[in-house]
Amino acid sequence: MTATVPPPSPGEPIADPQGRVELPPGELPDDGRFVNDDLLPVPVARRRWTTYNFAALWVGMAHNIPSWLLASGLVTLGMDWKQAVLTIALANLIVLFPMLLTGHAGPKYGIPFPVLARASFGLRGANLPALIRAAVACAWFGIQTWIGGQGIFVLLDRIFGGWAEVSRIGGQPWTLWLCFVLFWALELAIIYRGMDTLRRFENWAAPFVIVGALVLLVWISVKAGGLGPLLDQPSKLGWGADFWPVFFPSLMGMIAFWSTLSLNIPDFTRFGAGQRAQIWGQSLGLPTTMTLFALLSVFVTSGSQAVYGAAVWDPVELAAKTDNVFGLIFALVTVLVATVSVNIAANVVSPAYDLANLVPKRINFRTGALITGVVGVLCMPWKLTSTPELYIFTWLGLVGGLLGTVAGILIADYWIVRRTVLDLGDLYRPGGRYWYANGWNPRAVLAFAVGGVLAVGGSHSAPGKGPFPEDGLIPFLKPLADYGWAVGLAASLVLYTALSLPGRRSTVV
Repeated sequence: MTATVPPPSPGEPIADPQGRVELPPGELPDDGRFVNDDLLPVPVARRRWTTYNFAALWVGMAHNIPSWLLASGLVTLGMDWKQAVLTIALANLIVLFPMLLTGHAGPKYGIPFPVLARASFGLRGANLPALIRAAVACAWFGIQTWIGGQGIFVLLDRIFGGWAEVSRIGGQPWTLWLCFVLFWALELAIIYRGMDTLRRFENWAAPFVIVGALVLLVWISVKAGGLGPLLDQPSKLGWGADFWPVFFPSLMGMIAFWSTLSLNIPDFTRFGAGQRAQIWGQSLGLPTTMTLFALLSVFVTSGSQAVYGAAVWDPVELAAKTDNVFGLIFALVTVLVATVSVNIAANVVSPAYDLANLVPKRINFRTGALITGVVGVLCMPWKLTSTPELYIFTWLGLVGGLLGTVAGILIADYWIVRRTVLDLGDLYRPGGRYWYANGWNPRAVLAFAVGGVLAVGGSHSAPGKGPFPEDGLIPFLKPLADYGWAVGLAASLVLYTALSLPGRRSTVV
């Protein structure tokens, strides 16, 4: 007789040679409270993203107006260009580490971030980190859309003229509102077509944006007759006692720039062809692209200083100075592609899944994306961007600390407690091993609370610049406030591990 391989037991996961896991057809629970088509594991046959797809995703996300301004902002704090680029490169190497750790579950199990969070927080408790992440993304979506709309408005005004000399609505020209609405609709039209459309868009958007940035560098270099005097300027801080008090808070700020994606990167890696694709794709795409973009930012800004007598930090404002219509149109398309690329990938995909996780029976991925778009407008991004002290230094700083706390719990649970082994079916099944106490894991909630207090408890504001006391909400925690993301991650990781490991509790796979 010929030996045969016995079929898997009912509910037993199937693993392919690359270690990717899926359940046999018909074995996944269909409880509408915790399951819909967008939250189910991606079948192995549809996990097709390659190293290039992930690298292109990061190239497309990194090349945007806010990241362009990072290096120039550090220079204004007193750093020279070498210190600014070093800070950005180091920050992105650091944030890459949790990115790869949380991203591992994507290719292996095909699950998005809110489903991965069920293993540590519980089937219901996962809504806590998911909604925090979704709130940040919705606000960022609105802000990026407003910035993109402003860029289009400025460039169209230079091409056609008179766009700013029109009647105003809510204190802004109606033509600016039109650019904002059209840009908003374009983004939602792309994401509404699904993740495969996003993958194809990122594949061609990534090289296009790189070419656009290089063209801007060549143009300003030709006009300047060189890269200008900025590269020769010494640091105002030196490398001594004045440098480090600026360096460490700046480093945390640069890390916080992508701390959101360090949580929900499984939303993308779940489509990966394997671990090699996501590891190499992210490693090649994130730190290298951000460092290159920082260099381009400094070089172009230095050229603008030589040409115009003052540094022009905003690439849209700089591009608007050309009198060449073709150059203006090219800059317009580049700004549009760059902003759409980052905003869809970074700020729509995550809340779409997070909101679907909240009410799977009523909200799918497309509905969640539309809700994100609406909430992004209701956040009134034109007001948020007009008060950076309130948004960037207060609200976003708070959320950054909380996101680091969630990342610490996810990493501790998946890597230290469970050693990357999950029960795929129970991630969707009430009453299973991830049900804990009525759907909530008290250990994760406690670790989140403690880590969150340590991360944001010292939040403080300069007089008249924010809602917090000058000495901090909890004065003795004030020294930790500038390191919120790192403090939250480390504290929650250690505490969750300490609470979960003794005795290898029965809820641990």
